[in-house]
Amino acid sequence: MKGIILAGGRGTRLHPLTKVTNKHLLPVGREPMLLNPVRRMVEVGITDILVITSTEHMGSIVNLLGSGAEYGCAFTYRVQESALGIADALKLGETFASGERILVILGDNITNGSLAEHVEHFQSRAMVLLKQVGDPERYGVAAIDERQILAIEEKPAKPQSDYAVIGFYMYDAQVWDILRDTPMSARGEYEITHVNNVYIDRGELTYGILEADWTDAGTFESWQYANRMLTEGEAP
Repeated sequence: MKGIILAGGRGTRLHPLTKVTNKHLLPVGREPMLLNPVRRMVEVGITDILVITSTEHMGSIVNLLGSGAEYGCAFTYRVQESALGIADALKLGETFASGERILVILGDNITNGSLAEHVEHFQSRAMVLLKQVGDPERYGVAAIDERQILAIEEKPAKPQSDYAVIGFYMYDAQVWDILRDTPMSARGEYEITHVNNVYIDRGELTYGILEADWTDAGTFESWQYANRMLTEGEAP
């Protein structure tokens, strides 16, 4: 299995901090945010990792990560020319994946738990991780049975469950055909929800539930929470 970390986007909800740096280079705990998904991949044995980011911040990200030797992995880099959504960025990983299964992590998704159990149980064609949240209306919400996801509803006014779809995805090689056929949404982006819905329609999207602490550090509130999560219990 290979890893893909998506670290592009504009980071507008963290302005003015992101006017001078990429969101994924902001500190979380004692390290830049981007190192959290790197460490989650390496600890489950994924050492061949593609990092996709924007043109203006590629140099800074390469300066941080280098070849990957410092972190026990090997990095490849690709540039997403325009911020056209997660599915658009993921398209850049097809050649890198070379037909292997992939673990995709959004670069602002921070957790203090291991993904090992979920990677080990990935036997289907596609798998996403869910997290029980108190405000599901902010997320894509999954309707589930004991084995698979039945539907995903984006930011529903009346959520069918309190399980949010979070930024950890696993796919087989057919994802590239699905990505090529993904249409632009009304928001002007290529949405990863479309990809997941295709797998749902085929009865092929399974799930795992992340029990560890988690946040997407894309707002000031969630970024502050991520810092508390990763420093709690540490010596001063």
